[in-house]
Amino acid sequence: MKVLLVGGGGREHALAWRISQSSVVDTLYVSHDNPGFDAVALQMDDISPNAVSALGIDLVVVGPEGPLADGIADRMRAAGIAVFGPSAVAAQLESSKRFAKSFMDRHQIPTALWSVHGDVESANAAVQGPCVVKADGLAAGKGVFVNSSAEEACDAIDKIFEGAFGSAGHQVLIEERLSGPEISVLALCDGERAMPMLPCRDHKRRFDQDRGPNTGGMGAICPSPDATPELLEMVCETVINPVVRGMAAEGMPFRGVLYVGLMLTPDGPKVLEFNVRFGDPECQPLMMMLDEDIVPLMLSAASGTLPNRPMRWRTGASCCVVMVADAYPGAVPKGMVIEDIPHETQDLVVFYAGARRDGAQVRAVGGRVLGVTAYAEDADTAQRLAYSTVEAIRFDSADWRTDIGGKGRS
Repeated sequence: MKVLLVGGGGREHALAWRISQSSVVDTLYVSHDNPGFDAVALQMDDISPNAVSALGIDLVVVGPEGPLADGIADRMRAAGIAVFGPSAVAAQLESSKRFAKSFMDRHQIPTALWSVHGDVESANAAVQGPCVVKADGLAAGKGVFVNSSAEEACDAIDKIFEGAFGSAGHQVLIEERLSGPEISVLALCDGERAMPMLPCRDHKRRFDQDRGPNTGGMGAICPSPDATPELLEMVCETVINPVVRGMAAEGMPFRGVLYVGLMLTPDGPKVLEFNVRFGDPECQPLMMMLDEDIVPLMLSAASGTLPNRPMRWRTGASCCVVMVADAYPGAVPKGMVIEDIPHETQDLVVFYAGARRDGAQVRAVGGRVLGVTAYAEDADTAQRLAYSTVEAIRFDSADWRTDIGGKGRS
């Protein structure tokens, strides 16, 4: 069969790496340029439904949230093309935090207390102390501010309403600040049922010990060390299954991958956010941990026929460390040559994010540049392999957190 993968970042490199290993895929097409695509995929510039149909593509896999919010899945389905990804209305679980919070309230899904505001004065009046301030729309993972004081929260409100995140900041949510460790649980969904994946821990803050601003993600460990089978069952019963049932009941069946960001509070797991696509960088270790062909599962999710069984996983653990330009998440220099990238193996892959090929060289062109991802039979060994690889790769201004997975490695 033929598959089109939409997107060109580190998540999509991980998906292309896994999809290209499928026994049922003859040709993989991609919509963007990424050095990791060169050996496994063909690029196509026109990804309209007519062009996709003309090539006889059997399945479209959508990586980023932007095209989903823009309705790419709707257009493909209207043309009779199978697509792994939710409709635009279902994608509101990510594209509108107000929609997601209202949905959770309607379906008794545990989450933080919240309010929504359309102007600075109203938002400031709602701040009573430490809280979380969020831009309502899509902000590439950067529109969330976890504040330790009312003053910090009001500064974040000003930043959002002053246009730091464009139209994503037309409304602001003020949320109760929860406490506890965070985990990410993803599940393949076919509109009626869900297949949960291994829980991950994503490290969103820029600096060690969870200091600094939120980012798109500085690394992830899979499985999360404190996510027991009993906890995963609780998350399925209280969050994932109610989401799938609720979306179907409201006429928005969810097909694709549902990402649930959770805080493990003293009162039980509570939802911090939904995403409607694979997390980046959670996707990288998940793809390395997967022990079966992902393409038949994606096709089953797209067609409403997911099998009623658990997914199959390797034992052990996988660790992804994100290498960034040191000024990230601020403005970063571009064009730095990346050197000493190792050859990939089944247990070690450097996934390209903000990087592009320039002749024989690969150059950094974004804030998050590489996702160095390693697998081993235990988490400590996976971490050591990932960090030893990170330390051998070179580009000007390279930086990374030293504590991905929970252990500092200064």
